[in-house]
Amino acid sequence: MTETPDDDLKPSFRSDVSVELVKHAASDTDVLWAARVSTAGEQSLDELKKDPERSKGLINYLMRDRHGSPFEHNSMTFFISAPIFVFREFMRHRVGWSYNEESGRYRRLQPVFYVPGEDRRLVQEGRPGKYVFVPGTQEQHDLTARVMEESYRQAYASYQEMLAAGVAREVARSVLPVGLFSSMYATCNARSLMHFLGLRTQHEEAKVPSFPQREIEMVGERMEEQWARLMPLTHAAFNANGRVAP
Repeated sequence: MTETPDDDLKPSFRSDVSVELVKHAASDTDVLWAARVSTAGEQSLDELKKDPERSKGLINYLMRDRHGSPFEHNSMTFFISAPIFVFREFMRHRVGWSYNEESGRYRRLQPVFYVPGEDRRLVQEGRPGKYVFVPGTQEQHDLTARVMEESYRQAYASYQEMLAAGVAREVARSVLPVGLFSSMYATCNARSLMHFLGLRTQHEEAKVPSFPQREIEMVGERMEEQWARLMPLTHAAFNANGRVAP
């Protein structure tokens, strides 16, 4: 099937990501309910809420001693827009996660591409396993933006040319770079999210250092903000115990 080129589809460039919490069944009460069934049997939600300090202490105990399963009885679904290379790192996280990403086989991909913002550290110093990123010069930032934008425009023009010639979308997409924005639904529970955050964010309270790529850290930070509002006691215990998933 030949596709007519859309002259209105001009490449656009972003330096941010977006994360939307689209649905959830997640609260601190879910953790308490799951944990207390082992000693008290079934309890009503009203009963669980009677003693807030006891509830806070129980969640902290579970986190501290790494009793992880009570943190699995909840669900959060996020809609995420980010560069493809972020999703390829994301999908290394398999336990407790479900993904559905937009398909370049079945739809024409939109020309939205990632270009680092001025605050993105560009220069890596040091050897593997012991390195830091430092700010680049203005010349390096200008070069990066110019070269990436030129490359993206050429790649998308080639993509449209092949579609117009009748080449299948699943073949034509091969010329598009990993800086192209994609979107997906990602569903997880609090335990799997904590494991993700422990690896993909840097935090002053973390016992174990992590060295995430900044772009996936941006996604993690936005997910954490929304999770913290849903499960404040669990989030506080996660931080208080070194940000190590139970």
